[in-house]
Amino acid sequence: MKKAYVVIGICLAALLAYFSSCDDNSKYSLGDFVVSIATVEPTGANGYHIVLDNGKRLLPVHSDIRYMPGSEQRVVVNYTILSDAKDGYDYYVKINDIWNILTKQVIELNEENADSIGNDPIQIHDIWVGGDYLNVDFFFNYGKGEKPHAVNMVKNTLSSEATLNGVDLEFRHNAYNSASSKLYRGFVSFNLKPLQRTDVDSVVISVKVKDWAEEKNYEVVYRYNQAALANMSDNASIPVITSDEYY
Repeated sequence: MKKAYVVIGICLAALLAYFSSCDDNSKYSLGDFVVSIATVEPTGANGYHIVLDNGKRLLPVHSDIRYMPGSEQRVVVNYTILSDAKDGYDYYVKINDIWNILTKQVIELNEENADSIGNDPIQIHDIWVGGDYLNVDFFFNYGKGEKPHAVNMVKNTLSSEATLNGVDLEFRHNAYNSASSKLYRGFVSFNLKPLQRTDVDSVVISVKVKDWAEEKNYEVVYRYNQAALANMSDNASIPVITSDEYY
């Protein structure tokens, strides 16, 4: 991602002086920073705010980079807290850096798209629900092939298997006949909001994956509109951001 540094001169100095003196927030230092997974919500005229997976809302009031927000875009964000709660936000922040995460919808697998979806081996490193998204940290083999790899989360309409009162999904990988010469790590988030049911406030999601040697199944609980840090696995970490050239 190309980054352009914004020069704001006197205005920045005045803004930082305001936060450090007028608001009595000496507990926050401009040398401190936090890195989190979050969702971007545009606010018009290229403005945006950020919703963390624990439900906290951040308002960027200064940024070291030029960022064009997209609706419902998942990101890894590096930020510095400038102020406590104001105007409906939990924190005013300075954005130090921000990276888009591959963000997709769950799609239906049927006879028409089965070939393009593929079912090549892929390995899940971690999987959890956060911020109404299913987050998947995964490994895949990559080599020079016909085209970039593709990953998708699908509801398989061709399968007769079903979990009672749950949601059955499959994490699919299409390597497009590329050589398996090197191991890469990727990260993707899938929007779960369309899978919500009106008769319950949570649902168990079962994810089937074709691993290197066998099929594996993973189960996660999706609790609607609830802070999600409790659902994050102990092994989960900030994802490695790799080039979307590979998926």
